Amino acid sequence: MIGMDRQFKLYAFIKEIIKDTFSLSWLLFKVMIPVLIIVKIMQELGFIEYFSMALEPLMGLIGLPSSMGLVWATTIVTNIYGGMVIFFSMQEPMTVAQVTVLSALMLLAHGLPIEVRITQLAGLRVIFVVLFRLISAFIFAYLLHLIYSSGNWLQDANVIIFEPQEIDHSWLGWAKNETLNLIKIVGVIFSLVTLLKILRLIGVERVLIFLLKPILKRIGIAEEATTITIVGVTLGLTFGGGLLIQEANKGHVSAKDIFLAMSLLSICHSLIEDTILTSLLGGHISGILFVRLVFSLLLIWGLACVVAKCDSKTMERWFMRNKKEDTEKVSEQPLVENK
Repeated sequence: MIGMDRQFKLYAFIKEIIKDTFSLSWLLFKVMIPVLIIVKIMQELGFIEYFSMALEPLMGLIGLPSSMGLVWATTIVTNIYGGMVIFFSMQEPMTVAQVTVLSALMLLAHGLPIEVRITQLAGLRVIFVVLFRLISAFIFAYLLHLIYSSGNWLQDANVIIFEPQEIDHSWLGWAKNETLNLIKIVGVIFSLVTLLKILRLIGVERVLIFLLKPILKRIGIAEEATTITIVGVTLGLTFGGGLLIQEANKGHVSAKDIFLAMSLLSICHSLIEDTILTSLLGGHISGILFVRLVFSLLLIWGLACVVAKCDSKTMERWFMRNKKEDTEKVSEQPLVENK
């Protein structure tokens, strides 16, 4: 009887993994495939060169090839998975340090159309969140570039997980290559979903909560919002943001705590999943996890110091907005995480 119960639980566990893999893959491919086609057309017409030229000064400041601007732009508009597909298709020779710097951009600024909307529903102003994430991402990447360059660290050639064969630039060859890459992405998603579930089962997330709770209190996020913030940091902005919106509707969390918590989640969420994803690109753990976490906490601490000196009118003008109507709507709608 015990053996049958274990088999049933194992079957349910595998079934859930397959279901989540299919659901996430279908959701991502609806975004990725059109992006890949658009990028191919741009390459054929020569638009990609002009786009790279426009971004070259910005990418050059942080030691990246100009072509990486397209990777970041795709990540900003879609998500990290979308940026990964473009990165894999480019096959640009880079060092581990460069890929870590690129990962920094992707980690702090991705999926803005959806994630900024969630922060707006929580009460933050769109223009603040967009500028905060883009500027923070660039500053973080620039700091990593300075650190790695000054010490001449991580200068070895980067080796990505997906090492494609020689690329056939014809339309048929391109279609074959991208189809294989998409199949590989499904394999990565399956592995990632499985790993995340195992990490939850063995209690890694509980360890993160134990470690981060006193730190969040230290930077100004009150106890009422601490647990929910940690949920967002570990699981994702949408899930944590949705919980914060619900608590705000009930009057359990102050506007200041919502602002600080959502600001932190904007630049530091899905600590496990996003770190694993960017490590598949070749990003080094020093930058994509440790420095990222320290940078995010220090930045929010500084923001908390600024907010402490602001009156309600200043907060409403520059940072927060009247969210009563939006929160009433969103409280009736389920929120689904989109990485």
